[in-house]
Amino acid sequence: FFHDMLIIVLFVSRIAVASLYCGMSPRNPEQKIIKRVIALEGDIIKTIGYKKKYVKVPHGHIWVEGDHHGHSFDSNAFGPVSLGLLHARATHILWPPHRWQKLQPVLPPERKPLHREQE
Repeated sequence: FFHDMLIIVLFVSRIAVASLYCGMSPRNPEQKIIKRVIALEGDIIKTIGYKKKYVKVPHGHIWVEGDHHGHSFDSNAFGPVSLGLLHARATHILWPPHRWQKLQPVLPPERKPLHREQE
C-alpha cells in the first residue's frame, strides 16, 4: 500500500480478524501504520520471528501483520498492539485508479490463531 490512497472508516466499535486497520506505530507515534488483524485479545498465535514462538494476545491488545511477510514492520517485530493505538478501518483502495477495489478481510489459513477464546 505504499502508493495507494485508501478509504478509511473512523472509528469502528468492533475489531474484526482479517480486516485492515490504521493506527499509530507502537514504536514511533509519528508513524502511521496499516496492518491486518491476525488475532484478538485472548487468542494464541504462532509468531513469525518474534522473540517468543507462541503468544497469547493480552487483554486490550491485538496481533497485526502486514500482507508482505518478511518485509513488514508488524507485531512480529514489536509484539501485540494496544487497541488505543487504532484509529480506523481501511475499506477501499481509491488510488491509483487501476487498483480501485474493496479491501477484503482475507486471512491465510496458516496465520489463523491456534486457539480463540469464546466471546
